[in-house]
Amino acid sequence: MKRHYLIYIIGILFSMNIGCQKVEKIDRQYRETIRLTDNWQFQYQDTLSDQWTNVTVPHDWAISMDFDKTIDMQEVMVLEDGDPVPKLRTGRTGALPHIGKGFYRKELNFTNQDKGKKIYIQFDGAMSHAKVYLNKKFVGSWPYGYTSFEFDITPYINYGDYNLLEVHLENKPLSSRWYPGAGIYRNVRIVKTNPIHVKQWGTYITTPVINEEEGLVNIETKISNSTVKEQKVTLVQTVLFNNERVASEEQSLYVQKGENTSEIKIDVPSPKLWSPDTPNLYKVITEVVVNNEIIDTFHSEFGFRTIEFTNNDGFFLNGKELKFKGVCLHHDLGPLGAAHNESALRHRLLKLKEMGANAIRSTHNPSDPSLVRLTDELGFLFIAEAFDEWEVPKTENGYNTLWNEWAEKDLAALIHRDRNHPSLIMWSIGNEIREQTKKDGAKNAQFLTDICHREDPSRPSTAGFNNWKGAIANGLADAVDIPGWNYKPNKYEAIHKQHPKWKMYGSETASTVSSRGEYFFPAKEGKHKIRPSLHSNSFDMDFPNWAQTPDREFKAQDKHKFIMGEFVWTGYDYLGEPTPYNEEWPTKSSYFGIIDLAGIPKDRFYLYKSKWSNEKVLHVLPHWNWKEGQTVSVHAYTNYNKAELFINGKSMGIKTKNNNSLYDTYRLRWDNITYHSGEMKVVALNDQNEAIEEVVKQTAGIPYQLKIEVDRSEVQANGEEVIYASVSILDKNRQLCPKADQLVTFNVEGQGTLRAVGNGDPTSLESFVAPKRKAFNGMCMAILQSTKEEGKITMTASSQGLAPATITIHTQQTL
Repeated sequence: MKRHYLIYIIGILFSMNIGCQKVEKIDRQYRETIRLTDNWQFQYQDTLSDQWTNVTVPHDWAISMDFDKTIDMQEVMVLEDGDPVPKLRTGRTGALPHIGKGFYRKELNFTNQDKGKKIYIQFDGAMSHAKVYLNKKFVGSWPYGYTSFEFDITPYINYGDYNLLEVHLENKPLSSRWYPGAGIYRNVRIVKTNPIHVKQWGTYITTPVINEEEGLVNIETKISNSTVKEQKVTLVQTVLFNNERVASEEQSLYVQKGENTSEIKIDVPSPKLWSPDTPNLYKVITEVVVNNEIIDTFHSEFGFRTIEFTNNDGFFLNGKELKFKGVCLHHDLGPLGAAHNESALRHRLLKLKEMGANAIRSTHNPSDPSLVRLTDELGFLFIAEAFDEWEVPKTENGYNTLWNEWAEKDLAALIHRDRNHPSLIMWSIGNEIREQTKKDGAKNAQFLTDICHREDPSRPSTAGFNNWKGAIANGLADAVDIPGWNYKPNKYEAIHKQHPKWKMYGSETASTVSSRGEYFFPAKEGKHKIRPSLHSNSFDMDFPNWAQTPDREFKAQDKHKFIMGEFVWTGYDYLGEPTPYNEEWPTKSSYFGIIDLAGIPKDRFYLYKSKWSNEKVLHVLPHWNWKEGQTVSVHAYTNYNKAELFINGKSMGIKTKNNNSLYDTYRLRWDNITYHSGEMKVVALNDQNEAIEEVVKQTAGIPYQLKIEVDRSEVQANGEEVIYASVSILDKNRQLCPKADQLVTFNVEGQGTLRAVGNGDPTSLESFVAPKRKAFNGMCMAILQSTKEEGKITMTASSQGLAPATITIHTQQTL
């Protein structure tokens, strides 16, 4: 019997193609999942008038609108920034019209064949204060815009007739300190099940025993029975690896009305371990069987891995020491806004993987569920973060207004959704919480830590502390399993001496600010440096009052083995928080990113790559277009030990790494260089001063032509895949023109559309959806999106007086 179930269900799970409006089913008895993507109607602010716009979900209503200085202007004292008095901040939440009410509606159809089923609606997230109605009847609400949630809509359905789904959302002013997005910005699904079925997030999978010979899999399963009588069921659970069965077990039980719990243990021979280098994933297929018929199926993923946090020797994965080379990620996707797109998120993670990153911290809220799935698949350690605010407010209408009623629900929902993922190693219950300064601050931390231990005892709790003295003094740091320190590389040693049993890491580090391609001389530290151009130095030595350069954190990480690693603030620029230009306009996005808002790497990308990756790196900055005779600095971000600089063939000297000098430890520097146009060359040398590798930069001439580079030349024709097309302005010799700012126009034809544009300039107020964009320091970005039809996408980039460029992308139903 077990083999019969397995063959049947494998046919279901591995032949399905889940696209827009496609369903996961073979037989009507089985679980059916329908993504609600197309044919939504939307209106903004209007009180349910007849003015509706057709939209596709996920949808961010604000990202296509104009920037406005007056939106969410906040007269606020940001304690985390060290403000002594309130200041007027204009771009703190991105200066896009996310504040207000949004209304969505969609027609749903349920046939008479759906009678007798349980039917649910699931939201991966809706921003915010969601209220759901079906046929004008209130179904339920969930206020925290980042939480995934589900409602039972069975009692409200008109079978065989018209059904109207309505979702009302409201973003209140003074409710965020970054751009939160607006609308139904994550996926929505209808799920139809048998009255007896596995609940949403209904399996909890742990691997308590792992060795070379066997892996013990413990599966706790929640089964819902909405019938009035007790029912005998058989639960069959099968483990697969690479879509092949490796083990299975079954259990017979009687399920009462309501929720029932089953626990099955399965031995898997010779388990393949999950790690960033070998992200091996297993599947569990759960079948609910009644009277020899399968009435429900549910599938889950997990992996075999061990984690160990130590107080002296760092973090161990599968028994091997591993340092966190992590970044923090906000949830917006730059020019795409907060509307979820899995292919865009995958693109971002692949760029971070290329840089050498091995860990992600979601900040400062539950991410879209696809993020942790992708960290499983691509090989990143993951910290899931729940809150940026508890009971004590940071913003007037922030999470403090929800704390008493919703904190436990939101945290439990996050844990239940994500706890099977092998990449996930810690639950972060808070970031820079203001309870750090309160006498009883540990109370709320202990409350949340207890929830973590109750719902998932296999992982520790953590939090990010910026007020290290306060958090230690009031017991808050002791209330979490593993304290994380924000911007405290100079305090690691002192804290370790005071609390030698604590296990610690840098939960938020560096916060260096830079504008891609903007260079200011001399290259030196700039603490909260404000410039008339509203830009920060791309020599990566500018930082806010509370932050540091990457070099300082590198030094502390290398010195202290007990620090388990770092999570840099941030991997990508994001909308909002334009530090250090919090009071200046126009600024509307951050400067913190290693990669800019449009997805173009800054110089700092190569500094981290030289430290974190196994590849040889020789990256030279700045560009070579300056005023004749000007004094400039030349830096090489490299993991070579020494190099020689040449200007027009003349040696400017050999530089060697020097651990006794902070800024000569991780980079090579030639300061006080007199600029002469022509050629600048840096040659990496071995110990015998023999050339190993070289980088040459030429003085660029006047702009002459455009060049397009794409991240992929083939994509799936599913109406969702995006392609990043970077456009560069070159001279006649194909050298990048580093200060070019010409307007570039995009024309897209064929089976694709222009989804968004950007250039990475935090001061630009140009539209993200217009078919044009000014270059910023010689570059801009077009983001294309496939349709559901196979064929070709052709994009032409043009600019007045320049030779145009064209690129073609092929789209196919399956790749």
